[in-house]
Amino acid sequence: MEIAILDGEEARRRIPELALVLQDCVAKGASVSFMNPFSLAEAIGYFTDISESVARQEIILFAAIEKGRAVATVQLHPTWKPNQPHRAEIAKMLVHSVHRKQGIGQKLLETAEIEAKKRGYTLLTLDTASGEAERLYTRVGYIKAGAIPNYALWPDGGYCDTVFYYKLIDG
Repeated sequence: MEIAILDGEEARRRIPELALVLQDCVAKGASVSFMNPFSLAEAIGYFTDISESVARQEIILFAAIEKGRAVATVQLHPTWKPNQPHRAEIAKMLVHSVHRKQGIGQKLLETAEIEAKKRGYTLLTLDTASGEAERLYTRVGYIKAGAIPNYALWPDGGYCDTVFYYKLIDG
């Protein structure tokens, strides 16, 4: 298992693999901004947009590569606001269901944190639907800031709470 930072070209090349991970996560109930039915074409469109943002150096895209294929991904979104140059957001932590419970999510987060430190970020934030992912974020040192009830919808409908986390890191 290798964790790689994808540049724009590699992100474009891996769009089909990343799209499959996203489609699987949504189908399995992940509240990551999309609703079912969620097509592979929609997932490809999403990662096409992300790869362009990566090429413009607006987003840092990480992928867990196993046997030459991306099986998980996470994004680091710098906050481009003038008064927040020290902050970045962790977004779209996605691990294909076949590859869960193997420590891949933790490796992705650790790699993203190392890269964030290299770039001078000292505060990472993220949000997640309440549930299983919270254990991972707590385990790697994120602190729960609070929850907002009925913030989003599950992919198959129905409200879900969203929990906000932060982590102070040494720059």
